[in-house]
Amino acid sequence: MSGDVDRPAGLRRAAWRGAAAGLAGVAAMTAAEKLEQRVTGRPSSYVPARTLLTLTGHRPPDDAQPPVPNHAMHWGTGAVLGALRGIWSVTGLRGPRASLAHTVVRLATDQTLENATGMGAPPSTWPLGEQVVDVAHKAVYALVTGVVADRIVAPRLAVRTSPVSR
Repeated sequence: MSGDVDRPAGLRRAAWRGAAAGLAGVAAMTAAEKLEQRVTGRPSSYVPARTLLTLTGHRPPDDAQPPVPNHAMHWGTGAVLGALRGIWSVTGLRGPRASLAHTVVRLATDQTLENATGMGAPPSTWPLGEQVVDVAHKAVYALVTGVVADRIVAPRLAVRTSPVSR
């Protein structure tokens, strides 16, 4: 890391680029979901919409299916977590391992928000097929977000002083 690097500005730029990468990841995840739904006949989930509505002080009925809040939560979460992935890229947390970790972050974020609001059920209560589908879609998101972020965000703020964490 060079002494003339403006770290806060570099982090901000990486976050914005990461948010764009996150939107690319959401687009890929959405396309994969729509393809999977055509094959399996699985309906769309509106848990994200109900989660967002609850977070903003509303109490939607359990069968509510509002498309605009659903898209807002879907794309908004993707952009916010993409910003995180952009920061990882600029600081040297890159490649397949970072994308694997990012898959876990995406899953954990969704489940934390959905279960904290009472809008979702813990994945351990879902049928195995639903668990596999959810993890697969989040992995598509994280992989595409990571590939794009690593391509558009150089590791300019990576610290290379020690091969171990101390």
